[in-house]
Amino acid sequence: MLVSLDIQDFGLIDRQTIEFTSGLNVLTGETGAGKSIVVEALQVALGGRAWAEFIRTGKERARVTAVFEIHPLAILQEKLKAWGIPLEEDGVLVMARELVRSGRNICRLNGQVVALSVYREAGQHLVDIHGQHESQSLFNPDLHRDLLDRFGGLWPLRQEIAEIYHRWRDLTSQLEELRRSTRDRLHRLDMLTYQVQEIDGARLLPGEEEALTQERNRLANAEKIAALAGRCYQALHGGEEGIPSVMDLLGQACRDLEELSRLDPELLSLASTLENVLYQVEDVARELARYRDGVEFNPGRLQEVEERLSRIRDLKRKYGDSVEEILRYREEAAAELEKLAFSEENAAALEEEIKLWAERWQQKALDLSRARREHARKLEEAVARELADLEMGKVEFQVLFEDLAGASAAGRERVEFLISPNPGEPLRPLAKIASGGELSRVMLAMRAILATVDELPTLVFDEVDAGIGGRTLVAVAEKLADIAGHRQVICVTHAPQIASLARTHFSISKEVQAGQTTTRVRRLDEEGRLAELARMLGGREADGLARDHARHLLEQAREIIEK
Repeated sequence: MLVSLDIQDFGLIDRQTIEFTSGLNVLTGETGAGKSIVVEALQVALGGRAWAEFIRTGKERARVTAVFEIHPLAILQEKLKAWGIPLEEDGVLVMARELVRSGRNICRLNGQVVALSVYREAGQHLVDIHGQHESQSLFNPDLHRDLLDRFGGLWPLRQEIAEIYHRWRDLTSQLEELRRSTRDRLHRLDMLTYQVQEIDGARLLPGEEEALTQERNRLANAEKIAALAGRCYQALHGGEEGIPSVMDLLGQACRDLEELSRLDPELLSLASTLENVLYQVEDVARELARYRDGVEFNPGRLQEVEERLSRIRDLKRKYGDSVEEILRYREEAAAELEKLAFSEENAAALEEEIKLWAERWQQKALDLSRARREHARKLEEAVARELADLEMGKVEFQVLFEDLAGASAAGRERVEFLISPNPGEPLRPLAKIASGGELSRVMLAMRAILATVDELPTLVFDEVDAGIGGRTLVAVAEKLADIAGHRQVICVTHAPQIASLARTHFSISKEVQAGQTTTRVRRLDEEGRLAELARMLGGREADGLARDHARHLLEQAREIIEK
């Protein structure tokens, strides 16, 4: 339930904390005292629309904070957990909203800043507000269907139907998209097939381009390579007439150093090193001779290599910057090609799955239709009883079903409430009823019926007693008290008959201090209630008749509550 509402610099309220109780809470006061400001503040605290005009004159910001006990609300607790909102051990949820004149709007759940959409969704699980004109929501047939389903406990079945419907529609959309893109798919299929075949036809190998580039360099420069290798060999081993080679010079040096080492043994290591150098130079000369003899002068092979490199360059322009990237593209194209190749099979599978989900929806929707018609009769009987209690016993109420043209997430039919306020008049939609008082009582009857099955813990009625009086007003008062036996009820009223039945009574008044008007909210004790009821009955506080009447109302109220 709503535990408290703290209002700061909102409307004519500077700072006020209102602590509510379970059962029936009423707010009364003179016309214009600011009773509706409290309801507006609660609406803002729940995520309702807010304007800068709500901020108190001379202030830059306003703040409203609503504290709720939500321990029994498992669905809301699960949502808070999913949103990452910490929940106190005592099951308390604090909804705080700050309005800034610049237009900024800060919403907090248990101190954590959240988006307004999340904040508002949390509030929708906690309070249902009905003002003088809120009963006009009964004009919407979608609400009628919701009310019937909640009355009959059909919401789980309806949610199941919605899940089936959305899955069915998703699959249907997938199939439509698949068929709509058939031309594009075939074009893509042809292109990918060509690309894979082109790459496969090239028979590329990793590292092939680098190897071919080296081979091309050797073939293109074969003459120069052979000449250079020959000159190196000649210098190392062959020599020219009259000019000794490196091998000749090293050989002579080795012989001289060997002779020196016999004279001075310390030179033996140098002789050994030089001898090893001679052998190494000999090995180099031998390898150069082999390399020179193996140089290939092959214009035909050079042309083949150039053509192969040209083909690789063409493929690189299309598919990647290297042979490895081309091969990787080929694998991705082949995977997509396989997927597209099986799209026809996918379409057939989708058609079968769509058929199954459609049949499932048909069966569940039929079950819901049957259950709705069964509970519609019960709702008609229940509304008739409630309206009789509200002095509308001659009113005829009926639930009309109209088949929809197609499937929907809410089932097969549209539901609308029809009413005939007076005997002999035809049944008409609620929207055709001119009397706001009648609409208020129909809504009150609905709320009385749903109070035992609805999960919303708090109901707010803002002057729903407007336009009615006499015995009807007494009936409305008793009905509100009856609803308050199942739910917390907060009611703004001008009617002493309703106020007398309150468990907790608040008086709202205006005060002028230092030239500024302020709205005050006071919780009344027994004596205060007596005085306020006397005022509401039209008498002055000192008027003995008014006080006696007020005292009588309170005594009657106790009898009603104790029943």
